[in-house]
Amino acid sequence: MTQSTAKDLPATFGPGQAQRALGLARDTLQIEADAILALKDRLNADSGPFARAVAILFACHGRVVVSGMGKSGHIGRKIASTLASTGTPALFVHPAEAAHGDLGMVTAQDVFISISNSGEAAELVAIVPIIKRMGAKHIAMTGNDASSLAQLSDAHLNAGVDREACPLNLAPTASTTATLALGDALAVALLDARGFQAEDFARSHPGGALGRRLLTRVRDIMRSGDAIPAVTADASLNAALLEVSRKGIAMTAVVDDRFHAIGVFTDGDLRRLIEHVQDFSKLTIADVMHANPRTIGPDRLAVEAVEIMEQHRINQLLVADADGVLIGALHIHDLTRAKVI
Repeated sequence: MTQSTAKDLPATFGPGQAQRALGLARDTLQIEADAILALKDRLNADSGPFARAVAILFACHGRVVVSGMGKSGHIGRKIASTLASTGTPALFVHPAEAAHGDLGMVTAQDVFISISNSGEAAELVAIVPIIKRMGAKHIAMTGNDASSLAQLSDAHLNAGVDREACPLNLAPTASTTATLALGDALAVALLDARGFQAEDFARSHPGGALGRRLLTRVRDIMRSGDAIPAVTADASLNAALLEVSRKGIAMTAVVDDRFHAIGVFTDGDLRRLIEHVQDFSKLTIADVMHANPRTIGPDRLAVEAVEIMEQHRINQLLVADADGVLIGALHIHDLTRAKVI
């Protein structure tokens, strides 16, 4: 990437304006970073509001219902999404819609999280008392400890900031960033409390690359049955080469009478053999195979097969069950087609 110069700027946007824009950008990032660091200093007691909020959410037998107006609503949607993808069932309800029927989504078993920088958003102040009367717990995220929402809460998380990054100190910027970070802190604390693992995360993201890496098992993509290249130890080298050619995986396993893999022979082995041997007619596969081949279990993650292949610089891997019986074979291309790599 080449660095832009003054001559690359549009004619209506001069170097002086570019310099001012850069200054404002740096100020914005610094103000928002300071706002987040200020939150860290507030989390100073294991019995304080943050710990209480985590305890309330951890004990929730229903869902977490997040709500907020305007920019706070956008942040609330992200917080609900993060909670849901990390093991805490959550949804977003618009407070204005809640007052016109959507409040029926909230039950006594739920926890309601209201988000408002002022803590006085009229739409939230109107519905929170109703939610409290239902028996649901209420967590408020505001910038004012004395606000109406804070006073109505079972736990109040103060996300207040000294100033917005907006030069006019009006547009929600630092305050929304701080609230979003506080929501992430809640999600991470709950994730850990629930013992949430990478496999759990993958189950809620089955369509993505992470889901494929953490949900795809070897048995899902291995070649099995007649597609497994295999010969017995007394087979001639020529017969083994025919098996390699027929099965199209650039290798063959060598098995005993119980179908245990006792060796392997690959295309690479053949190329190296040609350099030293001219007459193959008298060789058996047992004379040239690699004994004790590497195997993997069918219920192991496919990504573990990739790691074994990369570690040992091989392109094929045999699959054996708990008794050592050969039940499948993998080629690096199988893993590529499955989008595991």
